Amino acid sequence: MRENRKNRAEELPEGLFIGRNAVMELLKSGRTIDRIYIKADANEGVLSLIYAKASERRIPIIETDARKLDKLADGGAHQGVIALAAETDYLTVDELLSQVAEKGEKPFFLICDSINDPHNLGALIRSANCAGVNGVIIPKRRAVGVNGTVAKSSAGAVFAMPIARVSNLANAVKTLKENGVWIWAVEAGGKPYYEQDFKGSCALILGSEGEGVSDILKKESDFIAGIPMYGTVNSLNVSNAGAIVMFEAAKQRNH
Repeated sequence: MRENRKNRAEELPEGLFIGRNAVMELLKSGRTIDRIYIKADANEGVLSLIYAKASERRIPIIETDARKLDKLADGGAHQGVIALAAETDYLTVDELLSQVAEKGEKPFFLICDSINDPHNLGALIRSANCAGVNGVIIPKRRAVGVNGTVAKSSAGAVFAMPIARVSNLANAVKTLKENGVWIWAVEAGGKPYYEQDFKGSCALILGSEGEGVSDILKKESDFIAGIPMYGTVNSLNVSNAGAIVMFEAAKQRNH
């Protein structure tokens, strides 16, 4: 039973951000916030600061008790505060491309193919931010969206990273290719990642934890990048694999 409760807590509804750090980063980001539920008589440290910042931005604040917060968090550690944020901050692929063009940079994107674990998605977005990725593309269906668990796992990087959410990843890949972006699927058996040339406009596709990159996206890819394995386990966690390849690309692009 405890295992099931934990899983429900990790699969938070989109737009729900629980805990002091997640809500504070959300406020700093300037993202639209529908309302904030906060423990009544929140006169301690971070909660007081959250209350003050929310008041400054005229965000509706609903003071409530622990039982209401527990129910909203569904087992998550809310620490006395939960925020509901609007889900209108996702971009389109064209908007991602326009942002990069305005900066005069060569596109560097991460495509997440059906990542279902919010911790993995958050870790990938955090690594993407650190590696200088221009934007992340995720699907609307059969994958986790941005929620409080993703935000926490990303150490707040979700609020700084442009994210596009699309109904069809294959069409998104075709759009990127039409705009001169080369596509790499990160998959076992491909040419070693450190022998690839990531210096130009590129996008890396990371597949789901169980299935890897889908066949349709592999067919749309220009190259397959593999990570050689030298131990008895034949694969890495998707967030670890993504970090390795993203930072190889970052090294080539910056040196």
